[in-house]
Amino acid sequence: MEDDLASEEDTLLLSEKELHDAAKRNDTRRMAKLIKRGVDVQAKNNLDRTALHWAAGAGHEQAVRLLLDHDASVNDEDCFGMNALLLSAWFGHLRILQILVNAGAKVSCVNKHGRNLLHCAAQRGHIKVIEYIMEDLEEVWLNKKDKVDRTAFHLAAENGQLEVVKFLLALGCAHSLKDKEKNTALHLAAKNGRTEVLQKLVEVGMDLDEKNTEGLTALHLAAEGGHQDCVKLLLEAGGDVNVQTQKKMTCLHYAALNGYEDMARVLLDAGIQTDALNYQNASAMHVAVLQNHPAIVKLLIDAECDLDIPDQRQQSPLHIAAEHGWQDIAEMILIAGVNLKLTDKQGKTSVDVAARSNHINLTDMIIKADRFYKWEKDTLNSDSDSWVTKHLTFKQDHRLETQHIRSVMWRLATKYLKPNEWKKLAHYWKFTEAHIRAIEHQWAGTKSYREHGHRMLLIWLHGVVMAGDNPIKGLYEGLVGIGRRDLAESIRKQANTDATSPRRCTTM
Repeated sequence: MEDDLASEEDTLLLSEKELHDAAKRNDTRRMAKLIKRGVDVQAKNNLDRTALHWAAGAGHEQAVRLLLDHDASVNDEDCFGMNALLLSAWFGHLRILQILVNAGAKVSCVNKHGRNLLHCAAQRGHIKVIEYIMEDLEEVWLNKKDKVDRTAFHLAAENGQLEVVKFLLALGCAHSLKDKEKNTALHLAAKNGRTEVLQKLVEVGMDLDEKNTEGLTALHLAAEGGHQDCVKLLLEAGGDVNVQTQKKMTCLHYAALNGYEDMARVLLDAGIQTDALNYQNASAMHVAVLQNHPAIVKLLIDAECDLDIPDQRQQSPLHIAAEHGWQDIAEMILIAGVNLKLTDKQGKTSVDVAARSNHINLTDMIIKADRFYKWEKDTLNSDSDSWVTKHLTFKQDHRLETQHIRSVMWRLATKYLKPNEWKKLAHYWKFTEAHIRAIEHQWAGTKSYREHGHRMLLIWLHGVVMAGDNPIKGLYEGLVGIGRRDLAESIRKQANTDATSPRRCTTM
């Protein structure tokens, strides 16, 4: 039978591929027959692997001996620079490694990453292989670095190989060495959430606040990766919770960036500064708002962070919420109390930004809040324990108690008010010019004034409800005030004749 290529993707003949497959399953009988037929034991596939690579990697002692008996090259490398010896170390096959060493394999070999036998075994946690390497092989260096300057100790820590870490420490390895990015083993363990290894490294006295090339400590890396147990461990060991990276990021910035609520709570309990600013002049609150993490926002508000800090665009957290339309976050910020007069680099307030971004409901929320703050200042003297602030909301009102008056205002705005009369009412009720501009920014066609009027009336109603006033009375007075007594009388008569009409809206 003609010996064709095994496949278009492979460089092996069918008989050579059969030899490889037999080596993978330790089928020495089939291997012997193929070799006797003259199949090349050195044949390589498209990854430059020979049958010996497969047999050694799989731990097949009989297949390995058979191939060595037929002069298989012991030091051939695949495209990754892995020879049979390195593969046996990688997969933890001690007996295979010993056979290959005895067959003359080059003990000081490294793969394309510059990793030797100890690197391979340490990364995979093969302690018996490591013991043999260090006790019986003289050409393997304990602290040899790979191409990124990582030692076997780095790799063991990075991959959570606790027993290997302990063994290498007992041998006296240089445990504080840094890789090319200035990471120590502590950095790598923290980054990958290797809590048990991290505990051991803390016990041997590694520097908790050592920084890598980006200025990150182990605590930063643990926080960024979401490894809460590692964060707690490092904090309890005395790690600096407020240290900042080269980009001035704190651990709280990373928690806010990724929405790690529980970790943020741990960091706050540890006394982290809530208002530290990163290289973009952004606080953790700015970051949490931008990433739309309401739970983090609430935590930071409860921790009394500064809500009026401007970032590099001169935007407050509310500006960011307004730009993106995050209503839940905006309401939390508004209830907490902020300076609504702050402007960004373009001179825009948060209500300007919301209007420009066409976030209509959020625009109205900010106007409600602005009017409420003024009423609260004039009436309640900012008593935070009042019944009003305990039940405060700036979102749309969908309650049954106000359904009737809302229907009245819808009909008023869409059927009876003339184009400019909603503005007259707004001025009568002391809406500012900024409020009116923000409402008017919405374009809903040539009849936009109807929608504008309806929005203004609902905003006004919110204030009336908060104050506990009679909305029908207020509406009557307002219409009379702009010269529409006809409408005022019509609404009063309807209210007097409708027994189901609430003359006074139930307070929230």
